[in-house]
Amino acid sequence: MSDTIEMADKYIFNTYKRYPIAISKGKGTFLWDEEGRQYLDFIGGIAVCNLGHANPVLAKVMYEQALNLVHTSNLFYTRPQAELAKLLVENSFGDKVFFCNSGAEANEAAIKLCRRYSFEKYGKGRHVIISTYNSFHGRTLATLSATGQEKVRYGFEPFLEGFRFVSYGDLNSLLGQMDQSVCGVILEPIQGEGGVILPPENYLKGLREECNKRDIILIFDEVQVGMGRTGRLFAHEHYGVTPDIMTLAKAMANGLPMGAMIATESIAGAFGLGAHASTFGGTPLVSQVALHTLKLLLEEDFLSDVYQKGEYLKRGLRELQAQFGIIKEIRGMGLIVGAELDRPGESVVNLAMKKGLLLNCTHDTVLRFVPPLTVTRKELDTALEILKGVFKELS
Repeated sequence: MSDTIEMADKYIFNTYKRYPIAISKGKGTFLWDEEGRQYLDFIGGIAVCNLGHANPVLAKVMYEQALNLVHTSNLFYTRPQAELAKLLVENSFGDKVFFCNSGAEANEAAIKLCRRYSFEKYGKGRHVIISTYNSFHGRTLATLSATGQEKVRYGFEPFLEGFRFVSYGDLNSLLGQMDQSVCGVILEPIQGEGGVILPPENYLKGLREECNKRDIILIFDEVQVGMGRTGRLFAHEHYGVTPDIMTLAKAMANGLPMGAMIATESIAGAFGLGAHASTFGGTPLVSQVALHTLKLLLEEDFLSDVYQKGEYLKRGLRELQAQFGIIKEIRGMGLIVGAELDRPGESVVNLAMKKGLLLNCTHDTVLRFVPPLTVTRKELDTALEILKGVFKELS
């Protein structure tokens, strides 16, 4: 066993079920462990490294910014943060951006803004936020309270009050919970941790219409599916629906810690001076990398190619589905693709890793494919060929 693994097991909290490899290097869609073994990475830092590992453009940006200014304080203005906010607003529904460091922090900010807006407009008693079963919004106590998965909530009671849960995709059930105490709805346009679940047709549109009628704030958690993952900059663009608040993180700075909450002008106004803050939110270093990450994602044809590569991957998986009786269903959009298996996915993940392919299994039986968006069709073919070999062995 690597001494890195021994050292980590001895000194680090045992909160992660880690694979028995120590990663030492990355380049593009590939990772290498300390023993020199090469892996095709279809986890991508869990949908984080959208522009690949050790991206040379971003490495140069990071280096040059680090020589100039890494951190000051949000008591002062900095150009990278202002330019990033401007570009996000110009390419989204929103008017204002709040920067933080993670998806959980972005969702925490969204929960606070939603309640603050409703309190200022309606006073006390309108604070309930509706979420969905199998959702994942973070691991802080508030975002855990909004997360509809018992396996991640276990043992942390009592939770923050004021959250209700309904089945994802069931509009009638959701409408049945919309009484006068409700101030907001939070959901993922596509559930990631819940097993790559796409919304039914007209679900998001119907939800948007009802929120408009009742002056209920609609929050889209795009932490995993935003930043180009689906072949559009934001997943909700596929459905012709815009939220009032959107949260982002993961891929914003291609591996550096960055989160953001974007909101419309009228709602953003509820956060005045001192209402919310983040010491490291939007540092010059991370903002500069995030700015150039976004610029690369917005280059002509990049996102449309991501969508087409996702279709290519799904076609390959459907061929494997027809050939082997292991895959039950394939679903996804762009380069977030789930293959639901007829068995727990751990054996598939472990065998694929031995053959040089890194995969992730979520919801116990769903293989989740979230490679860097820069993955080539040749690399997709390699992954499919490895998976074919895995299925042969398991059959």
